[in-house]
Amino acid sequence: MSVGRIAAALAAALATTGLFAPAPAHAAVSRAELALRWAPIHYQDVDATGSHALGGKSDYLTRVDFDGDLRGRNNWDNAAQSGASFAAHVYYSLVETGSHWYITYFFFHPRDWIDHPFFETEHENDGEGVMLAIEKNDTEYGVLRSAVTVAHTNFYSYAPAGSTWTSGRESIDGTLQMQSSPHDSFQHPVTAQEARGHGLKAYPQYTINGDGLVYYPSTTAQTPSSTNDRDVQYALIDIFADGGLWAQRANADLFANLGTFAGDTSGGCGVGTFSCGTNSANAPWGWDDGDDLPGRGELATDPAKLSVEYFTVPGTPARSYTYNPYSSAAKALKEAAKTAPRVTD
Repeated sequence: MSVGRIAAALAAALATTGLFAPAPAHAAVSRAELALRWAPIHYQDVDATGSHALGGKSDYLTRVDFDGDLRGRNNWDNAAQSGASFAAHVYYSLVETGSHWYITYFFFHPRDWIDHPFFETEHENDGEGVMLAIEKNDTEYGVLRSAVTVAHTNFYSYAPAGSTWTSGRESIDGTLQMQSSPHDSFQHPVTAQEARGHGLKAYPQYTINGDGLVYYPSTTAQTPSSTNDRDVQYALIDIFADGGLWAQRANADLFANLGTFAGDTSGGCGVGTFSCGTNSANAPWGWDDGDDLPGRGELATDPAKLSVEYFTVPGTPARSYTYNPYSSAAKALKEAAKTAPRVTD
């Protein structure tokens, strides 16, 4: 009998007697599972004062098509209609290199609003978010190393306690808190948004003042029971899904240009305030921090590049992507960034 056959026979015999059994193969987790596992627990401050607040609903998270259509210029108006849905959803996109997963979460509100007449503007649609960098290791879900959040036209960087990533060209702005969820067995990063303008930072750099909502990642999309609901489950939507936001990027009813939502001044936007901006909110591939090195949209579209610019990362993180649907439009995005108008969001 050959050596190979002897080894195979011995292994089979040992397995039969229970002395040896091959370790079961673990199926790789899906991108949707990774996005759900790392999705933030999210604190949303709520302001119910003023007619533009819609009793607080203007601060609720929802889908871009919360009103049943994919038209950006009627979202301010339709948020006030009785049929508008404020079931909680958050968008995500995941790209992958040989060493890391990068997950971007996009939080949408139909209105960016104010409740006073001073020198601030309102606008239709609002899009802020966070990008998480997860290092691959010998576990299913890897280990979270950093976060970069979007607050209007500024990015803020964070690292969880114990991260091996340190400040790079940008100083780390704080520690990314982790919190357990009552809806699963994981510790999740914790983010927060201010009321009205919805800038997003790591909790507690923004927090709830008075009324507010605490959103938990789930497969269920719940509508808040009140402006002070501290357990609202949100569902995730893949930006790269068939017919999803990325597929709609050339839809002129939804986007004014590549990465910027279409918006106008109808429905009372700007009434009683300083002014109302148009085309003033970005999808992730339009996010830009004008004071920093990364190009427009790179927080979502090329996060491996952005991460080594923002942080000092041990070793040699992979820069080539094994999965990145944004890459198909990389040239168009770069060209659009040259002429895209500055968006204040």
